Amino acid sequence: MLTVAIVGRPNVGKSTLFNRLVGKKLALVDDRPGVTRDRREGEARLGDLTFRVVDTAGIEEADEGTLLDRMRSQTEAAIEDADVILFLVDARSGILPTDRPLADLVRRSGRPVILVANKAEGGAGLAGAYEAYSVGLGDPVPLSAEHGEGMADLFEALMPFFPEPGDEEDEREEGKPLQVAIVGRPNAGKSTLINRLLGEDRLLTGPEAGITRDSIAIDWSWRGRPLRIFDTAGLRKRSRVEDKLEKLSVANALRAVQFAEVVVVLLDSTIPFEKQDLSIVDLVEQEGRALVIGLNKWDLVADQPGLLRELREKATRLLPQVRGVAVVPISGLAGTGFDPLMQAIFAAFETWNRRISTARLNQWLADAIAANPPPAVSGRRIKIRYMTQVKARPPHFAVFGNQLDALPKSYTRYLVNNIRDAFDLKGVPIRMSLRTGENPYDRGKR
Repeated sequence: MLTVAIVGRPNVGKSTLFNRLVGKKLALVDDRPGVTRDRREGEARLGDLTFRVVDTAGIEEADEGTLLDRMRSQTEAAIEDADVILFLVDARSGILPTDRPLADLVRRSGRPVILVANKAEGGAGLAGAYEAYSVGLGDPVPLSAEHGEGMADLFEALMPFFPEPGDEEDEREEGKPLQVAIVGRPNAGKSTLINRLLGEDRLLTGPEAGITRDSIAIDWSWRGRPLRIFDTAGLRKRSRVEDKLEKLSVANALRAVQFAEVVVVLLDSTIPFEKQDLSIVDLVEQEGRALVIGLNKWDLVADQPGLLRELREKATRLLPQVRGVAVVPISGLAGTGFDPLMQAIFAAFETWNRRISTARLNQWLADAIAANPPPAVSGRRIKIRYMTQVKARPPHFAVFGNQLDALPKSYTRYLVNNIRDAFDLKGVPIRMSLRTGENPYDRGKR
């Protein structure tokens, strides 16, 4: 869930805005400055946006070791943990000298900042809101937290930092089984593998291709960790699928991929990386699932020295969209390689769920841009200002800047490959959205 920190000098209305966003009077509010001391968190709703909001103490200069100094440290920690910062100023009193060092502090943090001019009801308040331009944080959002005015404008400013409609990730319930689909070409040994995992002949197997028709879900646990494993029909080239029953079987297999969290693409080690194998991996990547490649029937080729290294290098070369994917040799018939396979499945799931803080992302981004700056368009260099992770499952990042619609695809690939290596996002799809002109830093420059 996105974390939004409310920051500003004392008595600008941070707790009032906090209460407005959470819909309850959780934070004490008083005309006296300094009422809030600790960080207070709550779940906020604004329109259809849901996020974690953090109320902070007003930042003031203080001697080291004093209560005010400790309060300042709490606020700085909230800034460090935030994905987005709401920097509040008082539109009635205008910009005071104490506002400017705080503006510098949040600017240096590298977090996206939305400038909010609170107490902007009435003519005098709007005049103070215009004065807020002078702190250099872009176009201010005028509102009145006390009266609930201007919340629609705040919604519009926050919206770019959330997933696109339909991209919201599901919160995983504790104890819910991990959904794993086993897919591959016909006769790759999917059912045999599952039978050996279960330790029983749960699924019909045989030398004939195409025995499995339905996608069969089986509940199982590995070392106390619950899983639901889906056996699926073999996927042939679409042009070869003519039988109506086989078409239904293929549709069921594709549905299993869509509902899975981790997909194991099973390859026949005697004829690996056929064109259809690559098409199946590409399908899994397009669906955004975590991926593991299983080299089945390894007992038939295990006597070939250097073959595993060669096949892993081949996977890197042929599957750049999931670079670093785990390639695990197994034998469903002999019952070998199961522990490495299960470890790879859970590792892929963990990577698929990984979240990276905005601070670490922007530190990496600055280094990546310094090493390889974006190209110029019509004599004007493309500017990438910052990025944030909008969701996981799979990792999805939003990049903000100017003229990003002109950014070459090769540069986007550079960023994706670089971020994959920097944050160990091996073997999972990575999504990257380019958002031009919706950056709150740029609101006054559109």
